[in-house]
Amino acid sequence: MKISDREISHPIHPQHKLKLEYTEIPFTCDGCKEAGIGLKYSCRQRCCNDQFDLHKVCAVAPPIINNSFYRECVFEFQLHPPGEEKRVCDACRNEVQGFVYHCKRCGFDLHPCCANLPQVLDDGEHNLYLCLKLSGACHRCGGKGPGWSYRSRCKTYNLHLSCVKELLVESWEAMYLKVDQNKVREIQTRIPSLKVILANHHGGARGGKVKKCCQMAGGAIRLIVSAILGDPTAIIAAVVGGFISK
Repeated sequence: MKISDREISHPIHPQHKLKLEYTEIPFTCDGCKEAGIGLKYSCRQRCCNDQFDLHKVCAVAPPIINNSFYRECVFEFQLHPPGEEKRVCDACRNEVQGFVYHCKRCGFDLHPCCANLPQVLDDGEHNLYLCLKLSGACHRCGGKGPGWSYRSRCKTYNLHLSCVKELLVESWEAMYLKVDQNKVREIQTRIPSLKVILANHHGGARGGKVKKCCQMAGGAIRLIVSAILGDPTAIIAAVVGGFISK
């Protein structure tokens, strides 16, 4: 792969160079087959039947990485899932359908975007921490389940990566495919009222403490959304995260 400023050549699309672009319209990465928004490498040549897009992290993925959750693993970048059996990303629990980081020794798999998730999300006031397992219930699905999650320092706010990804896809369908408004309202009620949850956690206390926690929870989804999409851009995070956290 050759990189020259804002253009690259990639082995899965050798006929044309890919140009770095920025978009606020959701797309499906032709590498990992996962959703994306923000920075991407694209082919706009008319002779291509369909537009070709790659997440930035997929387009310039390093051949070998390590991960702090799997200290004995060496993850190798592969264009296709190894073997013939269905494989699942050990971070988000979604099926691996394209680009993947695979550890031959342990058999773990990671989507490139998941492999690049930051250990700490910081909005300037509050931190969310990436966890291998949840100690408390996820605020969306109610379970502890497998897969990575982001958790607040006080451990009262927890969200599976898989749950946020599912909400993203559904919310995008509602916004861009113009689905029935009843469907939109259904999506908006998928996450229980964080204000109620946090107020109950603090013993029904009123005032600054609950307000501060609610503000933290309201911004949490926006932070997680931007991290999952591989492009922590405040505008995108606010637009998409604001929709699914209503």
